[in-house]
Amino acid sequence: MYARWAVGDMGADDQWGDVTAEPRGLDYAEVSAGGVPAMWLVPHDADRDRAILALHGGGFVGGSLYTHRKMYGHLAKAAGVRVLLATYRLAPEFRYPAQIEDAVTAFRWAAARTAAVALAGDSSGGGLAVQVALREPGAAALLLLSPWIDMDPAQTATSYEENAGTDLFFTRPMVQGLIEQYLAEGTSGLAPEVNAFYADLSALPPVYVQCGGDESGRGDSERLAKLTDARLDVFDGQLHTFQMAAGRSPVADEAIGRLAAWVRPKLGL
Repeated sequence: MYARWAVGDMGADDQWGDVTAEPRGLDYAEVSAGGVPAMWLVPHDADRDRAILALHGGGFVGGSLYTHRKMYGHLAKAAGVRVLLATYRLAPEFRYPAQIEDAVTAFRWAAARTAAVALAGDSSGGGLAVQVALREPGAAALLLLSPWIDMDPAQTATSYEENAGTDLFFTRPMVQGLIEQYLAEGTSGLAPEVNAFYADLSALPPVYVQCGGDESGRGDSERLAKLTDARLDVFDGQLHTFQMAAGRSPVADEAIGRLAAWVRPKLGL
């Protein structure tokens, strides 16, 4: 199934991770999680019976194990648990539901090997984490960093206008273009199985959402928090997935620390 899918082929995309400082005191081990390429991020003092499955962002068209290993490595160290960072087939070559199928496969693989698993994800990976939790019971918690959830082609969130002067990258047309690449023609972006905002969210595990106050996608985070009674932390002056600057930015380190402190008791630590 993955013959044409090489996670290292993203070229310059791998340089996203340059903004993140290299965490110390942990090991990396690439594995096949039921056929899905993944990487264990293992702090030297990690609890071995609990884990976090992390799904990277990239708008469904980019990102890899290598762009995000350092950021989630900082989370692994702060939480004191192993993180299984999983990747997935990318659009437009592979469209919905390929990405969700891969994420579900990785979660099942991790859950079969640990006593408790939390789900984490940033941007499109945050939306995937929610989709996994809707399909697979048993996740201990959801850790969502600037999650992108709304697949409505109209993209009606008012945060696009509110933050037009600060978030110059994630414009409404840009996000609409990503949706066109993710969804095959004839697939509705309002269908509950595609757009979690139209699904029954009552069975989700505890949810913690972080976002930047200056990002255009802030509306998704705020909307999810209202629908789920999630904890929501909005970091003033920050942009989309600002946590990528972990190890170099005090506010990114603070955010990672909050995620770790919140999830530990959810995992029974």
